[in-house]
Amino acid sequence: MQTERTVFTVSQLNSEVSHLLTHGFPALWVEGEISNLARPSSGHIYLTLKDAGAQVRCAMFRNRAMYLKIRPENGMKVLVRGKVGLYEPRGEFQMVIEQMESAGEGALQRQFEELKRKLHAQGLFADEHKKPLPTFPRCIGVITSPTGAAIRDILHVLKRRCPQIPVMVYPVAVQGEGSKEQIVRAIQQAGREQRCDVLILARGGGSIEDLWSFNEENVAQAVYACPLPIVSGVGHEIDFTIADFVADVRAPTPSAAAELVGPEMAVLQTHVQRLQHQLGRIQQRYLQRADEHFRRLQQRLENQRPTNRLQQKAQRLDELDMRLASAFTRHLRRQQQHLGNLQTRLQTQSPTRSIRQQQEQLTRWQHALPRLMQQRLDKARDHLQIQVGQLQALSPLATLERGYGIVRANAEGQVIRSVAPLRLGQTVFTQLKDCGFESIITKIQPIA
Repeated sequence: MQTERTVFTVSQLNSEVSHLLTHGFPALWVEGEISNLARPSSGHIYLTLKDAGAQVRCAMFRNRAMYLKIRPENGMKVLVRGKVGLYEPRGEFQMVIEQMESAGEGALQRQFEELKRKLHAQGLFADEHKKPLPTFPRCIGVITSPTGAAIRDILHVLKRRCPQIPVMVYPVAVQGEGSKEQIVRAIQQAGREQRCDVLILARGGGSIEDLWSFNEENVAQAVYACPLPIVSGVGHEIDFTIADFVADVRAPTPSAAAELVGPEMAVLQTHVQRLQHQLGRIQQRYLQRADEHFRRLQQRLENQRPTNRLQQKAQRLDELDMRLASAFTRHLRRQQQHLGNLQTRLQTQSPTRSIRQQQEQLTRWQHALPRLMQQRLDKARDHLQIQVGQLQALSPLATLERGYGIVRANAEGQVIRSVAPLRLGQTVFTQLKDCGFESIITKIQPIA
């Protein structure tokens, strides 16, 4: 039997394979050497990633390439993250790159991921440990480099949004030797002094090596243990550090961190003024409604004098009393009628007649019982006599009455029915009707 064939077009085949590759593999990391690098005017990057035994074509589109922290070059060893797929027009297997690092950065990235997993398992990233930010902080603390662009951006935003809130800067080195210890000491100092209501931990963007002070475990532990809420604004929007995950709030940039902690006073003042006007209008309307309600109540009191209301209530009471008496009389009459019906039903369904019938039936059964028992005994006696006759006819004693004997191996042994077990000189026992005797076999004579 010929089965129906499924025929694909080339486009359909490539589409199906592309779907399987895209959805069958998760995003993964691949390490290799760049070759055949191309940078067209579109801003996309095309390259071949190779090692000693194989190569794979790769593409990195402009929306990802614009955030690269390294400049790819032919011969450079890199670590890339992306998803595999198929370039359908040519049916070519390729990898779409989403992230690229130098091979040296890959080791730091693995160290970063390892520490991230460890601290996550310890609960340092848990939402239940996150502290809410104050709505109106009395003082804002900033832990960052005193000479970097981050502090200028933060102070500019805070001056624009809330110039009346004081800002305390805890100067630290944000990269290099000793920077992580300075950051830890600044966080602990701010927590002890309690002079600020919220802290901003910030620095500008950079490579993973530049941001590494914010990926240290002691910095993460200090952020977690700090009693003050901390907003992390480290690097650019695409940069993530361990401090971001431990902090109570993560901001994409230092300026965004300042936006989060600094209330917009001009907007708040406008909002307060609007609420004041609204409250005044609400109070005015409430007083007007209360005055109108009071006047209505006063008019109703004048129209409804107590004497008239008492007379109406007395008349209403008399009306209800008469209705109650009439209803009670009707109810009593219905109950009396119902009682009469029940008495009539009780008389018609008296058990006296049924008891009398049952007694007569019992008397009849008492008279018939002796007769039935006698008939049953007679029938059983006749059956017993028949079975006794049958038993006597089959009994071996009846055979002995006719002159036969029963030969046994001994007085209580088995009956001998054949000469096969007999031997010359053997003693046997013969039972007759009225006695038994022993005899010795001297001759065995078969009967023809």
